Amino acid sequence: MSEPKKKKKKKTTKKKYKKDPAHYVDNLEFWEALCVWKDGVIEAEECGEPRPPVTDYIGGCFLKMAEGLSRRACFINYDFREEMVGDAIENCVLYAHNFKKEGKNPFAYFTQMMYYAFLRRIQKEKKQMYIKYKMVEQSNEFKNFPRWDDRDPHEKLSLGSSFRLSDNDIEKFSQKKKKTTTKKKKTAKKKVTKKVTKKKTNKKNSSGGTLDGLV
Repeated sequence: MSEPKKKKKKKTTKKKYKKDPAHYVDNLEFWEALCVWKDGVIEAEECGEPRPPVTDYIGGCFLKMAEGLSRRACFINYDFREEMVGDAIENCVLYAHNFKKEGKNPFAYFTQMMYYAFLRRIQKEKKQMYIKYKMVEQSNEFKNFPRWDDRDPHEKLSLGSSFRLSDNDIEKFSQKKKKTTTKKKKTAKKKVTKKVTKKKTNKKNSSGGTLDGLV
């Protein structure tokens, strides 16, 4: 009697999903393109000509990197994310000539530049929000201002949170205003004291004249 053949189990292979190429930058190709462009920049500076514009490939890499960085958890919830991306690309285009060939990691170099551009834009927008917050707080329409959360109608929002400002943001901007006002007061006091001292010296000089001067 021949033994029955055992059925071989088919190996199940998991499908590998390719990463989205829209937010991926090849670091080597990016570095090579920057090196070629940097050679053109050096030649133009030696000849006294204007710098050549950034190539389409380099500009596309800047766009992909900025959009990828803006989708991080710490940046994705901001309403002005497009302005952040625009500022980041602008800074990279303006200061791309500072990149050195020795640094073979342009992705990290320009990502750091974009990160600080994002932070500067966030500070600018928060400052504008703080100005709006103070205007509403000082106006007569403060009582009629809607302060209810859209997600939960039973939860009441503070005025700062309705403008997406935390307590730390409000304290920080209010302290800056206090410092500027104190500096202005000090400079005004110094000007007043200088004027008073000048007047006193003029009076002393006029009162203490000699007989020869009177004649």
